[in-house]
Amino acid sequence: MKNSVPVSHVGAAADTGQTLAETVAGRIRDQVITGRLRPGSHLSEIALSDELQVSRNTLREVFRLLTKEGLLRHEANRGVFVSTPSMSTIIDIYRVRRLIECPVLAAAHPRHPGVARMRAAVDAALDHRAAGRWLEVGSADIAFHSAIVELSDSPRLLSFFAQVSLELRLVFGLLHDPEYLHAPYVEQNLTILSHLEKGKAAAAAESLEAYLLQAERFILAAYARIAKE
Repeated sequence: MKNSVPVSHVGAAADTGQTLAETVAGRIRDQVITGRLRPGSHLSEIALSDELQVSRNTLREVFRLLTKEGLLRHEANRGVFVSTPSMSTIIDIYRVRRLIECPVLAAAHPRHPGVARMRAAVDAALDHRAAGRWLEVGSADIAFHSAIVELSDSPRLLSFFAQVSLELRLVFGLLHDPEYLHAPYVEQNLTILSHLEKGKAAAAAESLEAYLLQAERFILAAYARIAKE
């Protein structure tokens, strides 16, 4: 199957303390995060059970876990698919991002450890951009914004944002040209970071809000074009 998970990725459940279903779910989740499984991809229970060398009962538990997360959806008489975000979902994701990220950034201290992780994410994005690895640029972008949320020192916010990031990856997957999607935002992340490193948290938050509004409009316009095809 084209969009399936390699067998070699399964088997460390005993080492991590996870159940087998949780381990397999993590591997499928990784496929979505890296863009290898795109929105709308069909997951064949028979093919995956054979490929992953797990029982169909285990696989059904995997599907249940990922459906609960919103990553998969079940369609009667058709099977299980990677979720496809709606326009209302995109709007809500960006509303939530502005509510979380902008206030956190406005109150941030430039010497917080999360700032170093923001810098590492920007540097990674620049390296990936130079090499033309645009899916990796997208992953670095998500890491940058996750590091912003780390500035809150709130485990609950971080956990919640991790779920938002999964849904955001699905949104990114709607566009088939990752360079077109991610190229405009590498320099903007660098600008946000530069403001913060200089102790200008308010300016960083203002730049971030403008960034998120621009990104939302960009993705909604692209979504509308795709919906017409």
